[in-house]
Amino acid sequence: MEWLTQSQTGFQQAARYLLGMRLTLVALQLIAIAAAETMVNLAHRAEALIVCVVYAVAAALGWLWFTRRPPRATATVGLVLTLDLLLIGAWLYLTGGYTNPLVSLLLLPIAVAIILLPLGQSIVVTVAGVAVYTSLVLWHTPVTQDHHGGDLAQLHLVGMWVTFAITAAILLLVVGALSRRLRLQQSLLAQVRETRLRDEQVIAMGLSAAAVAHRLGTPLNTMTLLVEEMKAAAADGEPVAEDLVLLEKQLGLCSGHLQQLSTAAMQARTSQLEMLTAREWIMRLRESATLLWPAATIKWQQPFPDCLVAVDATLDQAILNLLANAITASPSWVAISAHEEAGERLEIIVEDHGDGLESALEGTLGEQVVSSENGLGVGLFLSNATIQRLGGILKARVTSDGTTMIIDLPIAIHGNRREGETP
Repeated sequence: MEWLTQSQTGFQQAARYLLGMRLTLVALQLIAIAAAETMVNLAHRAEALIVCVVYAVAAALGWLWFTRRPPRATATVGLVLTLDLLLIGAWLYLTGGYTNPLVSLLLLPIAVAIILLPLGQSIVVTVAGVAVYTSLVLWHTPVTQDHHGGDLAQLHLVGMWVTFAITAAILLLVVGALSRRLRLQQSLLAQVRETRLRDEQVIAMGLSAAAVAHRLGTPLNTMTLLVEEMKAAAADGEPVAEDLVLLEKQLGLCSGHLQQLSTAAMQARTSQLEMLTAREWIMRLRESATLLWPAATIKWQQPFPDCLVAVDATLDQAILNLLANAITASPSWVAISAHEEAGERLEIIVEDHGDGLESALEGTLGEQVVSSENGLGVGLFLSNATIQRLGGILKARVTSDGTTMIIDLPIAIHGNRREGETP
């Protein structure tokens, strides 16, 4: 499989519009010759028909070239559009030169060049078009007529009107479509760049977290051994014994978090996803939240949906980060609910009665790392990056009653097949 560059993809998409434009020009040229021959008896040279045939063949070959092996360099496209100008100019030379009412057709390749090519090459194509027109003026070859001149003047005026209407239509359909595709392509490219920058920031944070986790392993093991020795030395019933038991549990919790971090890194490296029902997944989150914040008041609003979702450890941590933010803002009341949206999306809603997002975070909502009083900017950024990586959307709604965070995730099965499978 041959990979195409961004420019090649744009030229490939433009091939159909260019073919339509060229075939329309050929048809218009043939109709003009037929009308002139039958209405005012203008005698055209046979070479004019040959030029039309050559232009039609060149249009078909250009379409095959651009769709199968699009050019890598924009200069090649500029040469092709210059060839369009030469073929149109050759036909005009054989059919009356600059007095032909269809002379404004020379503007069409120039308009396409302005859309598809850089400024410098667009100027070159424009100069080529002006040169072709100038050549028609300098080397004018009028066609002979065997009829009254009034009919010729009337036909010329009608031809100018028809040319203007068709040129405007082609500009609207071809150049307008190319312009819209170009804007869409630029928008997609900007999104890819933003995603890449965000992923680079996430990778940097992940490497820092992995390094910290590795360094914390040895101190935690040392403290665990010391606590075990102190427990063995302490007599049963002493107040310090209960404190040592609590300390041992906390050290075990820290070790568990480090193990979870390692597991999440492994899953992220291998792109492993786990298929769970929303209810099973939320119950797992509930268990983790109970261990992390045993004193927090969290209201889990059941029932939860039974739809399947694709999750991993990083998504668990993203939801727990948002839950931690809510508990920090409103320790006395946090609510979590979930429901399906049209059988295609799962919405998880985290509500609190806190003061709302800080002003620094409201405008960005996880799109970039910002500083905040409680360090919530980094957590929100990482949560948003993880949710977007799995096809989700993070939204926020701030009211006088508090903050509502909405995690919109795709359902893993739709129409009896897994998301991403071909039917």
